[in-house]
Amino acid sequence: MTKVSTQALPSGALIQGYREAGAYTDCFVTVVAGRVSHARFVEAFYTSRWFKLERLVLALVVAKPSTDADARRLAVGQSDAFAAWTVEARAPDQLLVCDFQSATRSWLMVAAGEGATTLYFGSVVAPRGGARSAALMLGSLGWLHRIYARILLRSAVARLAALPPEPSGA
Repeated sequence: MTKVSTQALPSGALIQGYREAGAYTDCFVTVVAGRVSHARFVEAFYTSRWFKLERLVLALVVAKPSTDADARRLAVGQSDAFAAWTVEARAPDQLLVCDFQSATRSWLMVAAGEGATTLYFGSVVAPRGGARSAALMLGSLGWLHRIYARILLRSAVARLAALPPEPSGA
């Protein structure tokens, strides 16, 4: 099973400003062998088995459907919208998306290492009511969020293994 752990935000994380402003942020990480491009990680994350279930719920409950092709366009920077999210910020190794209600954000980052890539997944909960509202929102359900975040990251790793090899130079 893929080991997923929590850690402090790395330097330059696109969600650092939210943490500094008092919003809830988290950072889950795992390391995979080889080089994984940021675009490949984003595609794998949003087309993974578990995330497809979330996409189905979003399509049914809030009428925000999406496809794997939509996820690929987001991953390679051809689109700034995907399901219930819009891109808030991009960097060569990071993506920060904001939900349609501006209450939560999701962050994905990669960092290449010696023969391996560290994959990062983080969340921001910054509801309109501020930090206190975020704390109340996560109070009783925080444990569930932390379990689900680990499941999503593991599912993305499994999806990476199932995708065809990246073209050289990707």
